[in-house]
Amino acid sequence: MDNISVRIFRISDEFDDLPLPSYMTEGSAGMDLYAAVRDTLVLEPMRPSLVPTNLKIELPPGFEAQIRPRSGLAFRDKITLPNSPGTIDSDYRGEIKVIMLNLGTEPFAVNRGDRIAQMVISRYSRVTWQESDSLADTSRGEGGFGSTGK
Repeated sequence: MDNISVRIFRISDEFDDLPLPSYMTEGSAGMDLYAAVRDTLVLEPMRPSLVPTNLKIELPPGFEAQIRPRSGLAFRDKITLPNSPGTIDSDYRGEIKVIMLNLGTEPFAVNRGDRIAQMVISRYSRVTWQESDSLADTSRGEGGFGSTGK
């Protein structure tokens, strides 16, 4: 497991009481992100909302932040992130905002300081394409969706 140092910036002092992203257990891969809203934000069914975190980060080159749904919100409350996982690139310096979607039938309230998503920091590789006239054969071949379950 790698440990990296990442600079983080709070946009407004108004939300200094909210925790920085943090791991909830020793084995957690994702850090919780918190809603930086002044007033309760109501997520209406099937209408995406952008929820601020009041945070900006400076990732080193070769790393991304993946924003993922929280499993408890997804299961209990039918709240998901429609672009999951969302990617924050290492050269992005804007506020981290979370696109949330209520898949339920009733409005859902997001309050100041609610845990709204998880953030996983991942290393990535850049690709250089090598155009070819053929590809190596495999036992799966061109078997598509569901082909490995036969």
